[in-house]
Amino acid sequence: MTATEATTAPGSAGAVLGTRRLRTEDPPLLTGESLFVADIKLSGCLHLALVRSTVAHGRILSVDLGPAKSMPGVVAAFSGADLKDAWAAPMPCAWPVTADMLSPTHLPLAVETVAYLGDAVAAVVAESEYAARDAADAVVVEYDPLPAVIHLEDALSDRNLVHEELGTNSSYTWELSPDPVAVEAAFAAAAHTVSKRYVQQRLIPSAMEPRGVLVVPHPYGGEYTVYSATQIPHILKIMLAITTGIPETSLRVIAPSVGGGFGSKLNVYAEEILAVVLAQRLRRPIRWVEERSENSVATIQGRGQIQHIDLAADSGGKITAIRVKLLADMGAYLQLVTPGVPLLGAFLYTGVYDVPAYSFSCTSVFTTMTPTDAYRGAGRPEATYAIERAIDALAAEVGVDPVEIRRRNFVREEQFPYASVAGLVYDTGRYALALDKALDIAGYQGLRDEQARRRQAGETKQLGIGVSSYMEMCGLAPSRVLGSLNYTAGGWEAATVRLLPTGKVQVVTGTSPHGQGHETAWAMIAADRLTMSPDDIEVIHSDTAMAPYGMDTYGSRSLPVGGVAVALATDKVIDKAREIAAHLLEAAAEDLELTDGSFRVKGSPTMEVALGAVAFEAFSAHNLPDGMEPNLEASVHYDPPNFSFPFGTHIAVVELDTDTGQVRLNRYIAVDDCGNQVNPLIVEGQVHGGIVQGVAQAMWEEALYDDDGNLLTSTMIDYLVPAASELPSFETASTITPSTTNVLGVKGVGEAGTIGSAPAVMNAIVDALSPFGVTDLDMPATPERIWRAMAQASAMAQAEGEA
Repeated sequence: MTATEATTAPGSAGAVLGTRRLRTEDPPLLTGESLFVADIKLSGCLHLALVRSTVAHGRILSVDLGPAKSMPGVVAAFSGADLKDAWAAPMPCAWPVTADMLSPTHLPLAVETVAYLGDAVAAVVAESEYAARDAADAVVVEYDPLPAVIHLEDALSDRNLVHEELGTNSSYTWELSPDPVAVEAAFAAAAHTVSKRYVQQRLIPSAMEPRGVLVVPHPYGGEYTVYSATQIPHILKIMLAITTGIPETSLRVIAPSVGGGFGSKLNVYAEEILAVVLAQRLRRPIRWVEERSENSVATIQGRGQIQHIDLAADSGGKITAIRVKLLADMGAYLQLVTPGVPLLGAFLYTGVYDVPAYSFSCTSVFTTMTPTDAYRGAGRPEATYAIERAIDALAAEVGVDPVEIRRRNFVREEQFPYASVAGLVYDTGRYALALDKALDIAGYQGLRDEQARRRQAGETKQLGIGVSSYMEMCGLAPSRVLGSLNYTAGGWEAATVRLLPTGKVQVVTGTSPHGQGHETAWAMIAADRLTMSPDDIEVIHSDTAMAPYGMDTYGSRSLPVGGVAVALATDKVIDKAREIAAHLLEAAAEDLELTDGSFRVKGSPTMEVALGAVAFEAFSAHNLPDGMEPNLEASVHYDPPNFSFPFGTHIAVVELDTDTGQVRLNRYIAVDDCGNQVNPLIVEGQVHGGIVQGVAQAMWEEALYDDDGNLLTSTMIDYLVPAASELPSFETASTITPSTTNVLGVKGVGEAGTIGSAPAVMNAIVDALSPFGVTDLDMPATPERIWRAMAQASAMAQAEGEA
């Protein structure tokens, strides 16, 4: 199928949406025609390299730039002290979650102390990238080492302080407890209780393209064009204006082709601010491109939590209360949304279950490690992991199958819209339907029978079956709700649609794709409503001069906010075009229908006028209705009334070698419901990628630090990012339960795979280990960790037998 083909030909409203259409973005990406930051050629461009701290925590005694400045090709070199007065404001944190939240001053270059391995302490600018990096290696920095703070409980004790000026390592404590008395009463009366501690290990985002920035000062005047491998060009523009003091009107930010982000490029980084300030100072273009080894320490890391979750249930296993306490790792500094990430999950620890009482608290601490921030799912995978692992533990406590315990607790279809105890109102859900479909695809009973056979036979290759039923909130809106959570920005999105004089269409969006397929999907949305081909529609994005308004792309918000904005703007264009067509046909506007790209009078098929003719009439303005402005263009700034709530069930089937601890993922079944689907092909791609990242957390990925704060997994030799060879072909399917809160009936899907997959895999691994007395295991489930857990369980069983 070519990029211009679809399974249903356009011609009437509803004929394009839901078809499997190849992405128009892909040919230039696959043929090497797309331009990334490193590909942009500019004469006279300088290159920036940073000197990064080699200790996790210490005072800076001296920075000797002399050897670097004397090297060939070096234009300038700066220490943090040299530039301490260059910043109009420190690096931004946009989410002060409490009024008393503590946040240390964070500058692009450290001045007096370094707080994590990789903290930038000096900058070198040279004529070539290689000259800049060689010169950076020549800079001599002396440190007075201070104790590293690596373990979260140790950080909480304040035994060693990361930032002495704060007097504590705790940044904030945030609580959500609608009725604490009801929670305690439920636990006091519970027939069954479960108390679990889970660790969300740190993860290193590994986008295909590392970060990069290119700043081009205009030759005349104080204007700057900033090319950045970012997810947030609009937010970055505002923050650059605040931190550098350059007027926002003098900044243009462009996100060219961006090779993935997964939240790691949802940030304002030191290198971007530094490149702007140095371009301003040196009056030449400056480029910085991250090396892969830099990525492991200089780009934010994900997750980093210790979770304590308690469930109370009645004699039948019906949950009566959930109590959650988090200890969250902020890292050394608060990046753009660092403090808010744990709170994005605060509302979801009740999962897909009808829970009457709930309490949540989160205490965050600073550590001498790379700052954490949003990573695919951002708080939602962590919450889902805790409740889905804990409900399996509850099933074991009650003595029922994990599927049965879920059925007993699901929010029922007739309860929607459902007001959760955590304060959210879920729009729609059919949780049992998704579960049943996944069980049917998996052949669940057959898997259990085969598992029983292997256990009875004592085979060394044991089968584990894990289930995960999830629900997430995405869309990150409305703005008033974000404001109530102290988030600085809003949750709206902007779109402009133009019907040009030749009949072609331009869609301008405030979203900023980096692999999601917005050019294809947004064209399909507009084409479906205009009853024309998506090939006649151009989508413009990721350039603050071309698309001046936007809140960008993250949190599975693009379709339920940005895509809906496109639909609403298209509708406004159609409404105006209908008035012009009615005027031209001398008919009533309400008597016209739009089909096959033409307005026709109902019941009189010969009375019609093509959209292109209407567009040209709007342009020429020779015969418009009295008082009507020329041209067909409409803009919408859409602020949704609610989040959207996708859901689904994932099932993992693993084979575990009891001799070696080696685990193989044999099958993976995912049934997801993201409401109406614009393009099922894109949905499947998003789900596939998300599953891989969640499976990777469960089985392979972990950012490991030693007690001195050195990162032990700084290369891909030590940090395993899975390849296709480690994974089976995924068995994906969907149910469709439209959202009732937007005109498209859509929900987000970009993070669904990540949210559902880690608990499904870990439940499967623990299920395989359960006959050997292992009831829990930390991620990642490495062969060594599994082997040790089995040995420990065996030793405990032997000791109990001897006693």
